[in-house]
Amino acid sequence: MSDTLLVSTRKGLFALERDGARWRVARRAFLGDNVALALADARDGSWYAVLDLGHFGNKLQRSLDRGETWKECAVPAYAAGDEIVTGDGKAPKPATLKLIWALEAGGAQQPGRLWAGTVPGGLFRSDDAGAGWQPVRSLWDRPERHGWFGGGKDEPGIHSICVHPRDADRLQIAISSGGVWTSDDAGANWTQTAHGMRAEYMPQERRLDPNIQDVHRLVQCAAAPDAFWAQHHNGVFRRRGESPWQEITTIAPSAFGFAVAVHPHDPETAWFVPAIKDERRIPVDGRVVVSRTRDGGATFEVLRTGLPQQDAYDLVLRHALAVDARGERLAFGSTTGGFWTSDDQGDRWHALDARLPPVHAVTFAG
Repeated sequence: MSDTLLVSTRKGLFALERDGARWRVARRAFLGDNVALALADARDGSWYAVLDLGHFGNKLQRSLDRGETWKECAVPAYAAGDEIVTGDGKAPKPATLKLIWALEAGGAQQPGRLWAGTVPGGLFRSDDAGAGWQPVRSLWDRPERHGWFGGGKDEPGIHSICVHPRDADRLQIAISSGGVWTSDDAGANWTQTAHGMRAEYMPQERRLDPNIQDVHRLVQCAAAPDAFWAQHHNGVFRRRGESPWQEITTIAPSAFGFAVAVHPHDPETAWFVPAIKDERRIPVDGRVVVSRTRDGGATFEVLRTGLPQQDAYDLVLRHALAVDARGERLAFGSTTGGFWTSDDQGDRWHALDARLPPVHAVTFAG
């Protein structure tokens, strides 16, 4: 099982390591800086960290020695003349990088390839481990982009990138209020594949429009790469193969949330961290729980052993729930710095013996 976790927080990147039966903070990087996201690239052991530095913009750092030292990489950049045009009536404005919101390795067949999803909705590719980035114009130039709008942010953003584990040219991405898009040729061509989802926040005549679906997080089963789970703004959805998305209505205590994780070897097993929408965005009844299905969404268990069950108002963001490569260990962190791990697929949880800053993202690093 994985013995290292990378935790991206409002005040730095923390590397946690297994110490007997517990986890401890082993290394710290970028203390005081806002670390939005981290990636552990299993192909060569590299760690990447996205720093969101406000006035100073986004920075991308790479470590080849598990966080002992770091070197700055290039960041994606929009071309002169690129404009943000959204479907909510806002005036067009120049496109500039606001956030690297997704960062994924490009598959074992393409060493050095990385994909980056950004706010305001551009996808970028690097073929040299972040030394340079190329915009995926085939997606940016699609006319449907003019109908996207921000879901939780002022502008559209690509927050989920799923790369097929055995064919690096096949990928699916999710866009806040822009649906789900699929490419089978490394981004040369794209198809909108959010059919079957519904957006209850839209007028009745537009609720089934795939181009405005607000997916919060999209994940893919490594062993069954035709199996996807999505936490949507107003529900949970799953998809197998080319079929439309199927809404799952059996989840308790709530269908709202941001995070989802799927078992890497069992597409029927997935985990969610429910909350109350929209303005409240807190756990139901002030109790932190994880919902787990093992039968493809037919039934759910509400897991609470070891989690706070009174006056707990922890919200878990879309990248802040992770499962390891064996599907046994899980970890999640909250916007109030709570952090919990499980060794038994969520049956029992243990709190970290540290008070972390607000957690943006969690990932296992081998």
